[in-house]
Amino acid sequence: MQKPLADKIRPKTLDDVVGQSHILGPGKPLRRIIESGRIPNMIFYGSSGVGKTTVARIIAENTNMKMCKLNGTSASVQDIKDIIADTDTLEGYNGILLYLDEIQYLNKKQQQSLLEHIENGRITLISSTTENPYFYVYNAIISRSTVFEFLPVSPKEIVPAVERAFRLAGEELGCRIAVEDGVCEHIARGCGGDVRKAVNTVELCVLSSCGGDVADITLETARLLTQRSNMRYDRAGDEHYDTLSALQKSIRGSDENAALHYAARLLESGDIISLCRRLLVIACEDVGLAYPLAIPIVKACVDSALQLGMPEARIPLGDAVVLLATSPKSNSAYLAVDAAIADLKEFGGAEFPRHLQNKHFDGEGAAVKGQHYLYPHDFPNHWVEQQYLPDVIKDRVYYRYGENKSEQAAKAYWEQIKKKP
Repeated sequence: MQKPLADKIRPKTLDDVVGQSHILGPGKPLRRIIESGRIPNMIFYGSSGVGKTTVARIIAENTNMKMCKLNGTSASVQDIKDIIADTDTLEGYNGILLYLDEIQYLNKKQQQSLLEHIENGRITLISSTTENPYFYVYNAIISRSTVFEFLPVSPKEIVPAVERAFRLAGEELGCRIAVEDGVCEHIARGCGGDVRKAVNTVELCVLSSCGGDVADITLETARLLTQRSNMRYDRAGDEHYDTLSALQKSIRGSDENAALHYAARLLESGDIISLCRRLLVIACEDVGLAYPLAIPIVKACVDSALQLGMPEARIPLGDAVVLLATSPKSNSAYLAVDAAIADLKEFGGAEFPRHLQNKHFDGEGAAVKGQHYLYPHDFPNHWVEQQYLPDVIKDRVYYRYGENKSEQAAKAYWEQIKKKP
């Protein structure tokens, strides 16, 4: 079976690794650990194609331990038991280095089966995950490991890897590769920080262009083959929630351009449901009473988008994003309802004031008989002072008027009506 080009050009030394200078540069923590030769249990966290497996292989090749490799998507408890059994053999005398890819897919029982052996040092665990390990890996493993985050590689750092991939591809096929200006830079920009994806794109470009002694790699070919490869998005993973978080924080911060960017990511991934739901939340949570009409307007935009479907759905949703980002902001009602919920959790369902209850007969033991409810519509301005909260929290103030035109107008209105004589 022919090896992929990305595997053929995989770095053999730390100096050849693309990116990750924050942990692998001279004097940086992970590099110093590797050079010391005393390898602890580690978890490598980052998106695909950023060097996690490559660094693990380099570590394994520079130790005298036996290396075993498992993938969390297919490993079983028996696979783990077989590796543990090797620790008692001559081959495992110096210890076993277990590289466990996609550890988040192992269940709790599978992960727990490793604890004793990574704790006593018979197995050194290097695991990798594309998901946040603090959410997806059990605490017992986390507490016994050091977590290193691998970041997406910048286009500038990827360009040399792309150029090297073109050279190697030409040697493999026995033809001269003629690369048009701008091709390497375009592929590097379009891979979303994923070096493997960039190298795979190089391989596709060469295979689609090679038909003789010379393969002409045009910018048009590169654009065609990288047209969607820069989209890093997972509807159930960190990328999904990071995109939604960035969208909401951009709207909250009134940056309509950033908000449109993150909305475009969701639209391009086809995930308009998540975008619609988050816009409805933002309308109530972040704009709220500063511009109450935003809530029904955004609801109308969402309904239109769901009825239209893509690609037309982008138009009403774009309207909603810009409207929310450029609207005045208030979280006063959001804070108020959370404060009310906090009191409910502390005091429980306290007794209703008698005049608010839906009963019109008092038993013989009632201290005060009669409902004595004052009907506000019978009074000037449809308001009369009376107690509405339970006695235990009767003086609570949950809602504070926001410093915006809409809420300040409401405040002035009610202060005039409720002022004491």
